Amino acid sequence: MTDTTTGKDARRSIGARRNPDSAEAIREAAEAVLLEHGYPGFTIEAVARRARAGKPTIYRWWPSKAALLLDVYQRQKRDVVYADTGSLENDLFLFLKSLFRQWRETPMGQIFRSIISEAQSDPAAARALAESGRDRRQHTGQLVERARARGEVADDVDPQVVADLAASYAWTHLLTDRLEEDDTELRSAVRYLVRGIRTAGAG
Repeated sequence: MTDTTTGKDARRSIGARRNPDSAEAIREAAEAVLLEHGYPGFTIEAVARRARAGKPTIYRWWPSKAALLLDVYQRQKRDVVYADTGSLENDLFLFLKSLFRQWRETPMGQIFRSIISEAQSDPAAARALAESGRDRRQHTGQLVERARARGEVADDVDPQVVADLAASYAWTHLLTDRLEEDDTELRSAVRYLVRGIRTAGAG
């Protein structure tokens, strides 16, 4: 079968039903296009050619360019650390340190900045970013859930709110190009988040 978008034989497994192998082939193609051409050269057309898939299939599985970009971004975040050291402060410190390092040393920081920028004017990008946020809160929130199970934080603490607070700190540094924070600065920020800023005698 010849795909009219790519002019090449389309993968027979790629169709209306989302096949895991086919989806992974598209993700790999998208990652390759992104690494070779950067954000400006990332298009659904380029991914379709690389994956030998039809554009309608890609849009069926990923409703926007931003949704596919975020999928690739999450794939690249595999090196971010979600440690379980027995200390919430240490777990959050290791998480932020690894996230800052990846944003700083790989294209992922610029990619995420571009997605955030696009979300300001593109409703589809905004929806994709919101969906990604739910996944992000779940992963980071697990650090807090473990701490709550250990009795390290109060039972009424909402893990997703803590995850949002940590993300707010990270996003601010990403968007203002302040990813060179040293360990002391990162640990101080985490300490403020976990312990609060009130004095011991405050009512």
